[in-house]
Amino acid sequence: MKALIITYYWPPAGGSGVQRWLYFVKYLRDFGIEPVVFTVANPNYPIVDPNLDALIPKDIEVIRQKIWEPNNFLGKRQKKTGAGFLPQKPTFLQKIAQYIRANYFIPDARKFWIKPSAERILKYLSSNKIDWIITTGPPHSVHLIGKAIKEQTNSKWLADFRDPWTEIDYFHRLPLTKKSLQKHKILEHAVISKADIITVVSANMLKSYKSINPNCHIITNGYDGEIALKNEALDSKFSLAHIGLLNADRNPHIFWKTIRKMIAENPDFKKKLQINLIGKIADEVQKSIATYKLEKYISIIDYLPHSEMFSYLKKSQVLLLFVNDVPSAKGIVTGKVFEYLRALRPILAIAPTKGDLSNILNYTKAGKVVDFQDMVLLENQLAAYFDAFSNEGLKVDSRNIENYQRKNLSKQLALLLKNN
Repeated sequence: MKALIITYYWPPAGGSGVQRWLYFVKYLRDFGIEPVVFTVANPNYPIVDPNLDALIPKDIEVIRQKIWEPNNFLGKRQKKTGAGFLPQKPTFLQKIAQYIRANYFIPDARKFWIKPSAERILKYLSSNKIDWIITTGPPHSVHLIGKAIKEQTNSKWLADFRDPWTEIDYFHRLPLTKKSLQKHKILEHAVISKADIITVVSANMLKSYKSINPNCHIITNGYDGEIALKNEALDSKFSLAHIGLLNADRNPHIFWKTIRKMIAENPDFKKKLQINLIGKIADEVQKSIATYKLEKYISIIDYLPHSEMFSYLKKSQVLLLFVNDVPSAKGIVTGKVFEYLRALRPILAIAPTKGDLSNILNYTKAGKVVDFQDMVLLENQLAAYFDAFSNEGLKVDSRNIENYQRKNLSKQLALLLKNN
């Protein structure tokens, strides 16, 4: 069986967007699926990681199609201010740019890749047998390529949503007109209803999409590689580590306020505390750190290659997860949680206590979840972690982690394709 996978993100792309389908491609051959990758020839990736090239299986066919991206004209500054980094107080020029982007580039700025890609793929299909077309978004323009091919060939089509479309965390902040919002919803509904299979990464997404297409399934994100040893050498300080983007919606005000309070009240905590933030940090987060005078306790690393990130995770005392405080928060499951699980360190999340992330942490017994406004519980949990660190050592007794191994998830995907 052969599957053509259409993806905007592919090595040398770094960050979270590339991980899911890079690892599916790595393992699908083990389960009788031969992947062919269709991707961009000249992308404008905000993050690159050349080390990921080594994970691509040998002899995989990769087809590259040029793309024209309006973001290229915005220069290097655009790389920091992508969709996840919409400024909370935009300047006049930023407001104009956001309005144009939101209302003239629907579903997104990669819309100019749709037509040439569909034409290139249709030509490819005329001389190559493909059993499944697979699209993965965001960017959701990729799904419209799949829709065009489906309408012209009736090929079997799986549409994979790594994030929601109109319910993604920043969507409510886009300056959309009523007409543009309606267009998004029409396109989203068309993709979900016309695809033969829909795959999503969380239960809340499943609930939303299954009402439109009953053949909708959860295949979560996951981790690759061995689980950390239980006797890994740990930081000598009380290190709290966060990996990944910290945009304005994810700025954990309650966390900074709680840390400042504990520093003021506990000299030992003040002496031993170390917070490591690895990833892009929004200006609003930097200002919060300065407001609470926490600069001396925090180390910021702009980016680490995926291969180096795990070393940071497994030596940290506690791993931090901050979910965006937005209307769709219950359905957000950041991909980093699965790397956190693999590291076998306690996880402390600020997120909805009855959301999809909370369900995963409860299922694996890997950490605690504190609601966005529960400062008392947050302080108590941090104090409990610090007390354990100061005495017998901080440990976690995780379970069921192997269910999120990338190879096992690839097996789920292969069975789904073979049984439909």
